[in-house]
Amino acid sequence: RAGMDSGEIFPWAVAEGTSDRLIGALTLFSLHVDQRRAEIGYSLAPDFQGRGLAEEALRCALQFAFQQLGLRRMEADIDPRNTASCRLVERLGFQREGLLRKRWKVNGEDCDTALYGLLADEFGEAAAPVTGKTA
Repeated sequence: RAGMDSGEIFPWAVAEGTSDRLIGALTLFSLHVDQRRAEIGYSLAPDFQGRGLAEEALRCALQFAFQQLGLRRMEADIDPRNTASCRLVERLGFQREGLLRKRWKVNGEDCDTALYGLLADEFGEAAAPVTGKTA
């Protein structure tokens, strides 16, 4: 809660447009105002994946980050085995900038992470108006 109050964390619920049912979450975090950058994380219920909803939610959050907060850089930390998530951020203009080997331990397994970055001036087509509903 302290991060939200201080403006260091921006959490959103992702709702299905037709029912307002909660189907996921998206968060801007590790906000560094002086450096004008932050990280972004997201998750979507399995039944709603593959429908373009995560892309729509990410577009909204990126527009907010670049236009309202004035950030110049967004970063995403993704398990490289999650190829759908890697493709998603790449469609939005993120560039893969590196691989950190054995960065996380998940269920007892050492896991790598792919680092992605997106600059505000590279956002381009991803900044197209969003038509969906977010909460």
